[in-house]
Amino acid sequence: MMEVANRLHSVEEYYFSKKLKEVNTLKSQGKPIINLGIGSPDLQPPSNVIKAISESFKDANAHTYQSYQGLPELRSTIAGFYKIHFNVDVNANTEVLPLIGSKEGIMHISMAFLNKGDAVLIPNLSYPTYTAVTKLLEAKPIFYTLDEAHNWCPNIEELEKQDLNKVKIMWLNYPHMPTGVRATKAIFKKLIVFAKKHNILLVNDNPYSFILNSEPLSILSVDGSKEMCLELNSLSKTFNMAGWRVGMLLGNNQLLNAVLKVKSNMDSGMFYGIQKGAIEALQTPKYWLENLNLIYQERRELVWELAAKLNCTYDENTSGLFVWAKLPSNLTSEAFIDKLLNEHSVFIAPGTIFGSQGEGYVRFSLCAKTEEIKEAITRV
Repeated sequence: MMEVANRLHSVEEYYFSKKLKEVNTLKSQGKPIINLGIGSPDLQPPSNVIKAISESFKDANAHTYQSYQGLPELRSTIAGFYKIHFNVDVNANTEVLPLIGSKEGIMHISMAFLNKGDAVLIPNLSYPTYTAVTKLLEAKPIFYTLDEAHNWCPNIEELEKQDLNKVKIMWLNYPHMPTGVRATKAIFKKLIVFAKKHNILLVNDNPYSFILNSEPLSILSVDGSKEMCLELNSLSKTFNMAGWRVGMLLGNNQLLNAVLKVKSNMDSGMFYGIQKGAIEALQTPKYWLENLNLIYQERRELVWELAAKLNCTYDENTSGLFVWAKLPSNLTSEAFIDKLLNEHSVFIAPGTIFGSQGEGYVRFSLCAKTEEIKEAITRV
């Protein structure tokens, strides 16, 4: 057989890719699996979004190659969205870059700034893709601890003790996945000072701002942020458009141009109709988001009940699509979720897939109908 590249030896298949094979096998055997593990919204996008993509098919240039930088109207609408919801001013022509999903952006940012042997500060707990991409590019992940004692936020004093000489990028993700903790402007200010001191590119991955959160916050709203910061965002969670693959990157022109050099060699632009749908989504009235959150609020209260039935504890003062719950002290995460899956046909995510700090925790998704969550409660 052809031998694979060495870089593939440094990463494993994505956890959910592997685990869902097992879950689907159980389903094929007739097991009535309730999936509370995946953060894939099950609700519909706004109706005007569906209408926009449908009508776009008739446009003269709907099926041609599109600009690597997206439609001017899309960039302008993203800038307007950030002004309305985050009170952030960005130049639509130079400080906004649409992406084919924000996961794409993680790779493109890393390719734009990392050389072999560079280091990357990655939170432990975090989205596993930060680590996988870092390893694929033969850079070194340096994990910084997030823990309950510090409300799952970075400890600057501990960060200063690290060897930071080769660090080029630091990943943030607030509101935080998987814990749902929100950052504050004070925390962002301290991190920006830290990044400037050590010449580190600070990237906040911000797809959960509008889910069960009345005070959305962008790192770009903090004075001095554009000098050292980029922010990723996405329509996947906010507007139930995960499969559409629409993301965005915002920051200063010099940083975005570096990312564009990579992106323009990796894709041929976002499909026109998806861009037209994204424009409509970003102009959705606030009451639509409020109604969406009423659904998630009802689901979350049921998941809290389920967690309590399983003798787990949780923080009610969080946001996002998940409930992060602590197990009784004598249980481990993966053993617990396997027992729940095999005995009750309920799938949830073990905390360990987000880092070693996740041992002893599990994550419940709110992306399931209330009837399914009630059934899960009944089963346990």
